[in-house]
Amino acid sequence: MPSDVSARILDTFPVSAGSFIVTLYGDVVLPRGGEIWMGNIIEACAATGISESRVRTAVSRLTASGRIEGEKVGRKSYYRLTPHAETEFRHAARNIYRRPRAEPLKGWHLVLLPQGPEREAMVHRLTRLRFGMAQPHLAILPDRGQPVPDLHGIHFRATTEDDLTELARGAWDLDALAERIERFVDGFAPLEGIECEPKEALGLRLLLVHVFRDIALSDPALPLGMVPDTWRGPEARGLFARLYLALSPAADAAIADTFVNRSGSLVADPTRIARRIADLSYT
Repeated sequence: MPSDVSARILDTFPVSAGSFIVTLYGDVVLPRGGEIWMGNIIEACAATGISESRVRTAVSRLTASGRIEGEKVGRKSYYRLTPHAETEFRHAARNIYRRPRAEPLKGWHLVLLPQGPEREAMVHRLTRLRFGMAQPHLAILPDRGQPVPDLHGIHFRATTEDDLTELARGAWDLDALAERIERFVDGFAPLEGIECEPKEALGLRLLLVHVFRDIALSDPALPLGMVPDTWRGPEARGLFARLYLALSPAADAAIADTFVNRSGSLVADPTRIARRIADLSYT
């Protein structure tokens, strides 16, 4: 990433190898068959200053944790998502690239947490689904008609007639989330109107998704009356969409030029790409 703007963004948002590789799979690899050559992983990470040794260590850990699986063909190694990880990635993509559901609030999802050793795993799973902890044994999430997986616990719904405002406001650390949102907006706003070479555009788009992913997968999309008056969530999503769409022609050219799997060049699923562009265009 040679430009001064890129260098400043990299300094502002340092990344870890493992987490960045997860972003690479979600943004680039999943819509293009799910498999990629190790050399391309190294190349993509190098654009953000991640060394080859860190990449190889991270890939080993992702393989050991069951998120990706590799196969060697000749002297080259190729890695693809495991079925479980692919399902997880598809769910995450809906929250990252698609604006929150505009339907009115129907009520609240409430989950009573079990006591005992399984509680910690349950809290972890609910947090990944953007639930907040309203009380030590009660998780809560706005209900706008979105599907919720089987939670293997006591799950019920409260209607909109139940005033849970105070309970909800304390369930998420909105101040910390607001700080991350503000940092994202201030850090990436200088990219608007900047033209980039393909490899730089790809690196910037991956970094953009990487930083915004943390926000999108944490934001419970509370009604505006429950967030601070200075809330910049909609501004952040709008900026993300504009920059993603602006960077994509050059970034996609870089992918088409050098990224491969065992069958040859990565080929995008046109339906998935069109859906992603449509989701972003209406943000």
